[in-house]
Amino acid sequence: MTPSNAVGTVYLVGAGPGDPELLTRKAERLLRQTDVILHDRLVSPEILAIAGPRPRRVYVGKRCGDHHVPQRRTEELLVHFARQGLNVVRLKGGDPFIFGRGGEELDALRAAGIPAEVVPGVTAALGCAAAARIPLTHRHHARSVLFLTGQDRTGCTPSDWAAYTRRDRTLVMYMGLAPLAAFCRELCRRGLPPDWPVAVIAEGTTSHQREVRGTLADIAERVRDANLPSPALALIGKVVAGADSDLPAVAIRERQVASGVPLPID
Repeated sequence: MTPSNAVGTVYLVGAGPGDPELLTRKAERLLRQTDVILHDRLVSPEILAIAGPRPRRVYVGKRCGDHHVPQRRTEELLVHFARQGLNVVRLKGGDPFIFGRGGEELDALRAAGIPAEVVPGVTAALGCAAAARIPLTHRHHARSVLFLTGQDRTGCTPSDWAAYTRRDRTLVMYMGLAPLAAFCRELCRRGLPPDWPVAVIAEGTTSHQREVRGTLADIAERVRDANLPSPALALIGKVVAGADSDLPAVAIRERQVASGVPLPID
């Protein structure tokens, strides 16, 4: 515990994509030593349980269209607890600096004079792709990978379509359910073929992981029929076509995460 007359430190910690075993050793240590945890809705109870009973837990979750705790209030809470002399873990699903608002929170902490440290986590793109056995890069198919969101903070769709229609690139679209249909239509309109491969993964790396495979032409309908939960990640590119081609269009992966038993390799 930090002395009461001192300022605490805030740790912006990545919780990874869901599987507790993908948490870093440093993140695990900080969870057990901290005074307060501010956590998102994507952080599983299994990961929170690692902290034990000692830390105070504060929920600051958001979902698309429903900011349960506004971002400014989250930043105020970080500063408030640190000024009480408490060490704080700001626990985020995935990685703090990949669509996690970690940059905004770091700016707020710097402005308030609060010591801060960033602890990276396995971002959803890496975790979900690995769990689905989809290589994001491939010597013959994808020389680069691009992370993006389907909409910007104002609700607008992307404008740099030339970057998204390269055929030697894998696209990874975060928070991709709502804009999926419009995004796929626009990719086709801009030059990608309708049969371009797409995979959408929900609850990746967890025991509830579900995958839907299809093409730009039919993936939105397949996803609607499968009733995938949000958030979900869309992977678009040639690398999808070669991944687990024996799986059905809608697959439910039984991953024995909690027991520690590895996923069988075909």
